[in-house]
Amino acid sequence: MALCVARFYEDLADRLEAGARARFAEAGVTDVDRYDVPGAFELPLAARFAAESGRYDGVACLGAVIRGETDHYEWVCQEAARGIQDVQLRSGIPCAFGVLTVDNREQALARAGGDKRDSGRHAAEAVLALAGLRRQLQVP
Repeated sequence: MALCVARFYEDLADRLEAGARARFAEAGVTDVDRYDVPGAFELPLAARFAAESGRYDGVACLGAVIRGETDHYEWVCQEAARGIQDVQLRSGIPCAFGVLTVDNREQALARAGGDKRDSGRHAAEAVLALAGLRRQLQVP
């Protein structure tokens, strides 16, 4: 499996990665490669590179976008989500959207392995489920 990790908020990226790696390990997946990118906007291209390499059954895209005072937040969130979805639909390789899109840091912390949920873990679960379905249906 591959992890594409937006490093703009490094502490959040580390927490999301830990959650994803823990879930992969629980499933017996120990061969997980990480590819870092500066921010969430760059995740779709990193996911495309990983998917097209032929080396991975799935890609978990991880990162965080925290709302600011401008509409930049909207553009980054929309394009990251659209781009990651496009990669998986075009390549047939599962690409999970483990990107926090939140209003503030407290919300991000709660969703990066905090008290609400672990979005890194959930992204890994999505990749595992879809990769399993792909194998079950014998999709090339």
